[in-house]
Amino acid sequence: MGHKTPLYQSHIDAGGKMVDFGGWDMPINYGSQIEEHHKVRHSAGMFDVSHMTVVDVTGADARAYLRALLANDVAKLDGKPGKALYSGMLNEKGGVIDDLIVYNLESGYRVVVNCATRDKDLAWMEKQAAGFDISLTEQASLAMIAIQGPEAIERTKQAATPAQAAVIDALAVFTGQPTDEWFIGRTGYTGEDGLEIMLPGDQAPAFWQALLASGVAPCGLGARDTLRLEAGMNLYGHEMDETTLPLAANMGWTIAWEPADRDFIGRAALASARTAGTDKLVGLVLKERGVLRAGQTVVIPGCDQAGVITSGTFSPTLGYSIAMARVPAAAGSDATVEVRNKQLPVSIVKPNFVRHGQSLI
Repeated sequence: MGHKTPLYQSHIDAGGKMVDFGGWDMPINYGSQIEEHHKVRHSAGMFDVSHMTVVDVTGADARAYLRALLANDVAKLDGKPGKALYSGMLNEKGGVIDDLIVYNLESGYRVVVNCATRDKDLAWMEKQAAGFDISLTEQASLAMIAIQGPEAIERTKQAATPAQAAVIDALAVFTGQPTDEWFIGRTGYTGEDGLEIMLPGDQAPAFWQALLASGVAPCGLGARDTLRLEAGMNLYGHEMDETTLPLAANMGWTIAWEPADRDFIGRAALASARTAGTDKLVGLVLKERGVLRAGQTVVIPGCDQAGVITSGTFSPTLGYSIAMARVPAAAGSDATVEVRNKQLPVSIVKPNFVRHGQSLI
């Protein structure tokens, strides 16, 4: 038996099929992964993401600490309370220990990291805190619910108090705001508009029920994965890990090179790789019969080096198979992938396929 979120019984009551995910008992679906996927694309769905790890960074040196810890620069958040920033947390060789979101709070910063990397993340953060006047506080009592889709904002407001609804109305995209014991962020992992709400665990089941009553569909990890892949969003352990540079994971835009004197962890290794060049992360489209899967080999015409699919699936929105793959920098617009002993032609595209329910292909 794994760890259970405060919503475990809510999942059981709703008929959730439970699986192990990073040591947590989580719902993979509630009957139909594809129906849940379409609910998010066309109306509103919700996910229990309470297994994510929330860490508050406070103290006189919180800003300086995060400027050294992260490849992106929290100085971008100066004077912008509630603003969020996406970044990689790197090791000395430039590999990705984790990818995360950091929010600027009046009292410091809130960092949200992945559940599967929790132990190593916390250990790394504690190790790098030496010499800084900071405190790291894990908010283990919080639950987190992600409500996503074109109707997510309005349906969530129906389930919220008037004060919470007012906060939601005032939120810009990629910002967050505390209200009472809650923290409401306008962020997500699906390519749709929506919210990620952190709240005390003992309040989560009642709010989940209120969301159900407002017409928000419960969705499992299966739909969450197909949605994020359609949106071209990385999954730790697939598109990046401690051996992968962000430059080879379509995360170059998250590296703040300026100012030049900010010596963040992994900077020297990234600078060398930037000069030498790296592989690149691309999208693949297969319109013939077949499904692209992680681990399949990508053959590039005229190139001795092969690529590899990092994530692949059948796209419920597009009606054909898509994937993300790491390929040589010289790769052009065409390749083949071996699927069931057949070399099938695929198109190489930018690694994002769907946004706000619309095809980007």
